[in-house]
Amino acid sequence: MNLIPHPLQGTPYGAALDLTVVLAIACWLLSIITREYSWVDRIWTVCPPIFCLMVAADSDFGSTRLNVMALLVFAWGVRLTFNLARKGGYRRGGEDYRWKALREQLGPIKFQILNLTFVAPGQLLVIWLFTSPVHQAWTGQDRPLNVLDAAAIALFVAFWVLEAINDQQMWTFQQDKKRKIEAGEPVTQPFVNSGLFRYCRHPSFVCEMGMWTVFYLFGVAATGQWIHWSGLGFILLMFIFGGSTRLTECISLDRYPSYRDYQASTPRFIPFTRIGCIKLDH
Repeated sequence: MNLIPHPLQGTPYGAALDLTVVLAIACWLLSIITREYSWVDRIWTVCPPIFCLMVAADSDFGSTRLNVMALLVFAWGVRLTFNLARKGGYRRGGEDYRWKALREQLGPIKFQILNLTFVAPGQLLVIWLFTSPVHQAWTGQDRPLNVLDAAAIALFVAFWVLEAINDQQMWTFQQDKKRKIEAGEPVTQPFVNSGLFRYCRHPSFVCEMGMWTVFYLFGVAATGQWIHWSGLGFILLMFIFGGSTRLTECISLDRYPSYRDYQASTPRFIPFTRIGCIKLDH
């Protein structure tokens, strides 16, 4: 499309950047028209597979590494799309509850500034960045698969399986909670703290950060470069998840005072540590 001059112009991932710009404008306009701010959330699940397929297709699917990367990201997108769909994220009015909380905190003017800078364009740029190791792999596509590729595949699949388990555990818990409320039964445990949630408070985010960190290894395997600008993606993703979990936990704490005990006993991200555990006031 070549909408704007940039260093990747003429490459398949440069075309993905142009598509990112178009999508950012579209999501921002839709948020203004509909007053819903989850449009990026809805396409978050499909952009990385599309970007990877664009790059793999440019090589006529002749690169095993690029094909593997596209397949893994496609599987990632299928799982995430399915989970968002069953939670109602694609329905009208299916906006993520955290955007409403953020609007109330910031007020209309500050939130619209955030919407113009981060909610649509900022998030989509991060999506483009954390998928960008596929461009690095494209530049070194003639290099055969190696041990680092095998490690990346194994780790990506492991994180994918763990996140699928996490999704189902959360879904089962929420459905059981909903059933109890509708039946007028007491809800003794209002938030999930079992299964993978026994080991950290946000296992889904741990798996997401893990997958996109090991995705970077494919680019390293293809080029031999350990430090590359495409590593900005998974780093920025960690910052986003850090802010998102802080907001989520503030909301949970307002709703459920006992959530503070969970924060004190269970690490935020890293299992089997005390990192992210709060200290209770006595």
